[in-house]
Amino acid sequence: MAHLKEGSKAPTFALQDQDGKTVKLADFKGRKLLVYFYPKADTPGCTTQSCSVRDSKKDLAKLGVAVVGISPDKPSKQLAFDQKYGLGFPLLSDADHAVAEKYGVWGEKVNYGRTYMGIIRSSFLIDENGKVERAWYKVSPKDTVPNAEAALG
Repeated sequence: MAHLKEGSKAPTFALQDQDGKTVKLADFKGRKLLVYFYPKADTPGCTTQSCSVRDSKKDLAKLGVAVVGISPDKPSKQLAFDQKYGLGFPLLSDADHAVAEKYGVWGEKVNYGRTYMGIIRSSFLIDENGKVERAWYKVSPKDTVPNAEAALG
Protein backbone atom coordinates (compact mmCIF):
# COMPACT_ATOMS: atom_id res chain seq x y z
CA MET A 1 0.00 0.00 0.00
CA ALA A 2 1.70 3.16 -1.25
CA HIS A 3 1.18 6.31 0.78
CA LEU A 4 0.54 9.68 -0.83
CA LYS A 5 3.27 12.22 -0.32
CA GLU A 6 2.77 15.89 0.50
CA GLY A 7 2.82 17.91 -2.72
CA SER A 8 1.60 15.02 -4.86
CA LYS A 9 -1.56 15.31 -6.95
CA ALA A 10 -4.56 14.04 -5.00
CA PRO A 11 -6.25 11.10 -6.73
CA THR A 12 -9.48 12.17 -8.35
CA PHE A 13 -12.82 10.74 -7.33
CA ALA A 14 -16.45 10.88 -8.38
CA LEU A 15 -18.60 9.11 -5.78
CA GLN A 16 -22.24 9.11 -4.75
CA ASP A 17 -23.08 10.88 -1.51
CA GLN A 18 -25.81 9.99 0.96
CA ASP A 19 -28.40 11.79 -1.19
CA GLY A 20 -27.44 10.03 -4.42
CA LYS A 21 -25.61 13.08 -5.80
CA THR A 22 -22.23 12.55 -7.49
CA VAL A 23 -19.49 14.48 -5.70
CA LYS A 24 -16.12 14.96 -7.42
CA LEU A 25 -12.76 16.20 -6.22
CA ALA A 26 -12.98 18.79 -9.02
CA ASP A 27 -16.06 20.28 -7.30
CA PHE A 28 -13.70 21.71 -4.66
CA LYS A 29 -11.16 23.38 -6.98
CA GLY A 30 -10.18 26.72 -5.49
CA ARG A 31 -10.93 25.57 -1.92
CA LYS A 32 -9.11 23.43 0.57
CA LEU A 33 -10.70 20.06 1.27
CA LEU A 34 -10.41 17.75 4.26
CA VAL A 35 -11.03 14.18 3.09
CA TYR A 36 -11.31 11.56 5.77
CA PHE A 37 -11.70 7.82 5.31
CA TYR A 38 -13.54 5.80 7.91
CA PRO A 39 -14.20 2.04 8.08
CA LYS A 40 -17.94 1.82 8.76
CA ALA A 41 -20.80 4.24 9.38
CA ASP A 42 -22.43 4.30 12.81
CA THR A 43 -19.70 2.42 14.66
CA PRO A 44 -18.13 3.95 17.78
CA GLY A 45 -14.84 5.22 16.30
CA CYS A 46 -16.44 6.42 13.08
CA THR A 47 -19.18 8.20 15.01
CA THR A 48 -16.59 9.94 17.23
CA GLN A 49 -14.63 11.00 14.16
CA SER A 50 -17.63 12.18 12.13
CA CYS A 51 -19.25 14.06 15.02
CA SER A 52 -15.93 15.80 15.70
CA VAL A 53 -15.87 16.95 12.07
CA ARG A 54 -19.55 18.03 12.33
CA ASP A 55 -18.82 20.05 15.48
CA SER A 56 -15.88 21.81 13.77
CA LYS A 57 -17.51 22.31 10.36
CA LYS A 58 -18.16 26.03 10.87
CA ASP A 59 -14.61 26.68 12.12
CA LEU A 60 -13.19 24.77 9.17
CA ALA A 61 -15.44 26.70 6.77
CA LYS A 62 -14.11 30.00 8.20
CA LEU A 63 -10.64 28.72 7.26
CA GLY A 64 -11.90 27.99 3.73
CA VAL A 65 -11.99 24.22 4.19
CA ALA A 66 -14.77 21.94 2.93
CA VAL A 67 -15.14 18.37 4.24
CA VAL A 68 -16.08 14.96 2.83
CA GLY A 69 -16.08 11.60 4.55
CA ILE A 70 -15.54 8.39 2.56
CA SER A 71 -16.32 4.80 3.52
CA PRO A 72 -17.31 1.58 1.75
CA ASP A 73 -20.90 1.94 3.03
CA LYS A 74 -23.75 2.22 0.52
CA PRO A 75 -25.43 5.65 0.16
CA SER A 76 -28.49 4.45 2.11
CA LYS A 77 -26.32 3.55 5.11
CA GLN A 78 -24.51 6.90 4.79
CA LEU A 79 -27.90 8.68 4.75
CA ALA A 80 -29.05 6.91 7.92
CA PHE A 81 -25.72 7.83 9.60
CA ASP A 82 -26.05 11.47 8.51
CA GLN A 83 -29.66 11.70 9.70
CA LYS A 84 -28.98 10.02 13.04
CA TYR A 85 -26.14 12.43 13.95
CA GLY A 86 -27.03 15.51 11.87
CA LEU A 87 -23.63 15.50 10.18
CA GLY A 88 -24.55 17.84 7.32
CA PHE A 89 -21.66 17.26 4.91
CA PRO A 90 -21.09 14.79 2.06
CA LEU A 91 -20.56 11.18 3.07
CA LEU A 92 -19.32 9.36 -0.01
CA SER A 93 -19.82 5.71 -0.90
CA ASP A 94 -16.69 3.90 -2.09
CA ALA A 95 -18.29 0.44 -2.11
CA ASP A 96 -15.63 -1.13 -4.35
CA HIS A 97 -12.88 0.68 -2.35
CA ALA A 98 -11.23 1.88 -5.59
CA VAL A 99 -10.73 5.41 -4.25
CA ALA A 100 -9.46 4.07 -0.91
CA GLU A 101 -6.88 2.04 -2.83
CA LYS A 102 -5.73 5.15 -4.78
CA TYR A 103 -5.27 7.00 -1.47
CA GLY A 104 -3.39 4.07 0.07
CA VAL A 105 -5.95 3.49 2.82
CA TRP A 106 -7.25 0.04 1.83
CA GLY A 107 -5.14 -2.56 3.57
CA GLU A 108 -4.79 -5.49 5.88
CA LYS A 109 -6.21 -5.07 9.37
CA VAL A 110 -6.24 -7.31 12.42
CA ASN A 111 -9.07 -7.29 14.94
CA TYR A 112 -9.34 -9.83 17.77
CA GLY A 113 -6.85 -12.07 15.99
CA ARG A 114 -8.78 -12.01 12.71
CA THR A 115 -7.01 -10.64 9.63
CA TYR A 116 -9.07 -8.97 6.92
CA MET A 117 -8.94 -6.17 4.34
CA GLY A 118 -10.51 -2.83 5.18
CA ILE A 119 -10.18 0.95 5.48
CA ILE A 120 -7.17 2.21 7.41
CA ARG A 121 -8.63 5.32 9.09
CA SER A 122 -6.80 8.25 7.49
CA SER A 123 -7.31 11.88 6.55
CA PHE A 124 -5.94 14.25 3.94
CA LEU A 125 -5.82 18.00 3.59
CA ILE A 126 -5.98 18.83 -0.11
CA ASP A 127 -5.06 22.32 -1.27
CA GLU A 128 -6.92 24.64 -3.65
CA ASN A 129 -5.11 23.14 -6.65
CA GLY A 130 -5.84 19.50 -5.86
CA LYS A 131 -2.47 18.67 -4.30
CA VAL A 132 -1.98 16.81 -1.04
CA GLU A 133 -1.01 19.41 1.55
CA ARG A 134 -0.92 16.94 4.47
CA ALA A 135 -1.63 13.22 4.89
CA TRP A 136 -2.32 11.40 8.15
CA TYR A 137 -2.42 7.61 7.98
CA LYS A 138 -3.72 5.45 10.83
CA VAL A 139 -5.22 8.53 12.46
CA SER A 140 -7.09 8.30 15.75
CA PRO A 141 -10.81 9.20 15.41
CA LYS A 142 -10.36 12.13 17.78
CA ASP A 143 -7.29 13.52 15.94
CA THR A 144 -8.75 14.18 12.47
CA VAL A 145 -9.87 17.74 13.20
CA PRO A 146 -6.98 18.78 15.51
CA ASN A 147 -4.46 17.59 12.90
CA ALA A 148 -6.17 19.64 10.17
CA GLU A 149 -6.48 22.74 12.37
CA ALA A 150 -2.80 22.53 13.34
CA ALA A 151 -1.80 22.23 9.67
CA LEU A 152 -3.90 25.27 8.81
CA GLY A 153 -2.13 27.33 11.49
